[in-house]
Amino acid sequence: MNIFDNKVIVITGGTGSLGKVLTRRILQKELGSPEKIIIFSRDEAKQHAMRVEYQNKQNVTDEVIYDNFARLIEFRIGDIRDYHSVCSVLREADIVINAAALKQVPSCEYFPFEAVRTNVIGPENIIRAISENNLKVETVVGVSTDKACKPVNAMGISKAMQERIFITANVMLPKTRFICVRYGNVLASRGSVIPLFHEQIKQGGPLTITTKEMTRFLLPLESAVDTIFAVLQGAKPGEIYIPKIPAARIVDVAKALIEKRQIKIKYTGIRPGEKVHEVLISEEEAWRAYDRGDYYAVKPMLPELFVAEPGLQALSLEYSSGDFLMTFEETEALLSKHHLLVGQEHSVKGEFLR
Repeated sequence: MNIFDNKVIVITGGTGSLGKVLTRRILQKELGSPEKIIIFSRDEAKQHAMRVEYQNKQNVTDEVIYDNFARLIEFRIGDIRDYHSVCSVLREADIVINAAALKQVPSCEYFPFEAVRTNVIGPENIIRAISENNLKVETVVGVSTDKACKPVNAMGISKAMQERIFITANVMLPKTRFICVRYGNVLASRGSVIPLFHEQIKQGGPLTITTKEMTRFLLPLESAVDTIFAVLQGAKPGEIYIPKIPAARIVDVAKALIEKRQIKIKYTGIRPGEKVHEVLISEEEAWRAYDRGDYYAVKPMLPELFVAEPGLQALSLEYSSGDFLMTFEETEALLSKHHLLVGQEHSVKGEFLR
């Protein structure tokens, strides 16, 4: 399905870890040949670094990707919080992928209204821009998080509101399809636990873990992009796609990275707003969650959008990282497969250029 053919794609927060991998995958034309990809973010340094890295790699890696980069990429400085910036960048858009977010749990706990400004007002600005300017946007994808499910922290609450805002927009703007993806910890993304552990190992330790019981889903960046591609291809208005992904004890992740090094693990206690287990589908949502192969699709609760699928069995049980855990050996193998063990040739910075 060549859904990107001749489309203008806007990626908000496009210079983040997810945005960079997403950009590379779109440049590979897996889902068709877009007319243009607009990278929208407020960080000029990251935009410059992304541009330079592509230029520097042009002669030593896949020339097709870099030729596409030179022809298709447009960088725009702006802020999802600013309505006028959003109106300007969406003027030509056919598909919008909203990856702009404040996502650090402690930061959002101390500055909750900043989370609201980015994670709630930002999505509302997208909807307002489409509505008030009669824009031709066909699809908007909201990138959400496990913390939006049964939220107990400011970041999760703000992301849950993003989901609700986008889902409801389908009623107000039926010509545009608003859909979401929701997933847990993305392996090696900026600010996640694995880069932290790598740095702590380089410093000789200790590795800091909040509690021995903590578990997390482990999702490779490539699988995060796969989920966005899947929701674009298959989701009905208002649906949330959730990937079926492995989960592990964080202590097993730490021990796999330490290997035989003489480095200690230090338990520091739960941080403000932190969960012990990640939940991607709640018990309440499970009655509206259906199997879509590698994904679950959570249907919207609004009667105007809910479409029954006769013959399909709902999930009926919540989907939690504490329920189906990998063994230590499986965790180690997953980290090795994705070149995340210390000493393997891998860097978050170069992830989107591999």
